[in-house]
Amino acid sequence: MADLEGRIALITGAAQGIGRAIAEELAAAGAKLALADMNEAKLKETVAEFTAKGVEAAPFVMNVSDQESIEAGVKAIVAHFGKVEILVNNAGITRDNLMLRMKRADWDSVIGINLTGSFLVTQAVLPSMLKNRWGRIVSISSVVGRAGQAGQVNYSASKAGLIGLTRSLAREVGSRGITVNAVAPGFIETPMTAVLTEDQTKAMLATIPLNRKGQPKDIAQAVKFLASEAASYITGHVLDVNGGMFMGA
Repeated sequence: MADLEGRIALITGAAQGIGRAIAEELAAAGAKLALADMNEAKLKETVAEFTAKGVEAAPFVMNVSDQESIEAGVKAIVAHFGKVEILVNNAGITRDNLMLRMKRADWDSVIGINLTGSFLVTQAVLPSMLKNRWGRIVSISSVVGRAGQAGQVNYSASKAGLIGLTRSLAREVGSRGITVNAVAPGFIETPMTAVLTEDQTKAMLATIPLNRKGQPKDIAQAVKFLASEAASYITGHVLDVNGGMFMGA
């Protein structure tokens, strides 16, 4: 499927993990890549690997917890590529703890990056999409934003907030040819889940009917679908990619 040929895609948190996998899938479909991340060294390394394969890609250092950094980054992307047509809000962090022990700073940082950051990046790229009357916005939510998770009230709230943002914005911009959707990953094999103990991993797998961890590629393929013409009549939707871990409406 190469129906993204020439489309300009901005992916946040793109230097590694799920973000990098998404970049690979969109590039395979023909997209040009604006890759954003805080880790400048890793970002440049990732972009170099893409360009070595003939992919048109450029690095943009961006801190999604900082509005000025976002605005400067998007301005640089538009100056370089001319516009942004596909946005993937992927950047995110965790700061886990039980509610009674959670520090305000850990609440603020997770909400600030995962939810407010996505809001600000989306707001910054919308003028470009509205002007061109075409756009695809895909935000990476989470199974815990759908079902909740003890010890993750901040992360769960941020990911549930992304679902509300997605559905509300879909109603605002649908008439301008812009679709807004979310992908909710389950237990995916990433650096974020690598810190779990063997017992924690076994307990998690026991809740998954497919009885395996997901791979970053599983999420990336879902994002590619939602960005493609095949999904042009889908908006305001949350696509669960979790091996059956959560089967809610």
